[in-house]
Amino acid sequence: MRLVLDTNAAISALLWSGTPGRLIEAAQQRTVSLVSSAPLLAELRGVLSRDKFAGQLQAKGLTAEEIADGYAALVTIVVPAVIAPKIAKDAADDMVVATALAAGADLIVSGDAHVLDLKNYQGMPIVSAAEAVKRVEQRR
Repeated sequence: MRLVLDTNAAISALLWSGTPGRLIEAAQQRTVSLVSSAPLLAELRGVLSRDKFAGQLQAKGLTAEEIADGYAALVTIVVPAVIAPKIAKDAADDMVVATALAAGADLIVSGDAHVLDLKNYQGMPIVSAAEAVKRVEQRR
């Protein structure tokens, strides 16, 4: 199963354990394949560098760069497809669906209401981390 994680889902998975973290564990165990793109990885690096995550990074004993590099090593990187604007409320979120389209993803995972409101994109379901974990576990 190929998954594209929106930046908010990736950060939740990387910095906190819990349900989103189970997607990272599944990728490490090769139960799922995570796919990303250079623009999504750049966004991840930028967001992880924000002051609001400093405490969580310190608690993990890692830097934003180390977390981002570890994630980049775990994912397959694709060049995003060129798509017409899809998410009017936040055009930056279009990169998530463009990456998923290029990857032929089975699921797009997000915690962002603007993305979740689409429900699916060209046959790819857009789901929360909890729903993604549920679907991954059903496939085992």
